Amino acid sequence: MLAWARRGEARVVPATPASTSYSCEQTLHDGVRPLRFLSFNIQVGIGTARYRHYVTKGWKHVLPHQGGTLNLERISEVVGGYDFVALQEIDSGSLRSNYVNQVQFIAERARFPYWYTQLNRDLGPLAQHGNGLLSRVAPMAMEDHKLPGAIPGRGAIVARLPYGDSSVLVVLLHLSLGERSRRLQLEYVRNLIDAEEHVVLMGDMNSHLTQLLFDSPLAETDLRPVGQVQPTYPAWRPLRALDHVLVSSRLVVSDYEVLDCRLSDHRPIAVNLEMADRPVAVQ
Repeated sequence: MLAWARRGEARVVPATPASTSYSCEQTLHDGVRPLRFLSFNIQVGIGTARYRHYVTKGWKHVLPHQGGTLNLERISEVVGGYDFVALQEIDSGSLRSNYVNQVQFIAERARFPYWYTQLNRDLGPLAQHGNGLLSRVAPMAMEDHKLPGAIPGRGAIVARLPYGDSSVLVVLLHLSLGERSRRLQLEYVRNLIDAEEHVVLMGDMNSHLTQLLFDSPLAETDLRPVGQVQPTYPAWRPLRALDHVLVSSRLVVSDYEVLDCRLSDHRPIAVNLEMADRPVAVQ
């Protein structure tokens, strides 16, 4: 099957055996069941259990560590039950990841036939920082976008997924910490989705929901939250909702959950979505 390498070129790789429950060409295209999405900031495969670990275990962001592979395997188990997964803070193959492309590793372990690694911050052998996409259904199209900002190194992956007689445009991203840069990035994203009917925007947005919906360029769209906001950070004691999934008014949310998962410093968000017969009113 077709997979995408980190620079954006297409290449053929051996198909990974998959169970019948992952036969997406048959189950997703006919629109019989909802699409299962997951967004997860994996912090380059590093688990964090206390604020002090950012200091005492900060060396793990530079050097490989013994538990890195085991943690990636556990992350693979978490993401395995979904159709489309947005990963943030991945490493595509440097010293700190033991030169492992983490997106490819997870894709192979969790049997995703389609994957893509977006390289946003290239620090040579020290770090290959970016976003990742995993999919069980072949995207109709995919684009790699570098987002504007005061400090380069943020990006968005845009994928169009077939669903029934239509399609869904999925934008996965990781926004900047600075408010000014975030506003520039969201303005860029708004222009990407302006003419689209079915949109899913997902990722680590480093912003509260109210600011995204009412005090950002997204206020001019029909995007809405998938459910009652739940905190995602820090993973060991969630207090802040920094990770979000926003959908357009013609998508119905049939399930939404922040998973009790402590394999990173963020918790993942899981969402089931399907098409609506008519636009869903914002509550």
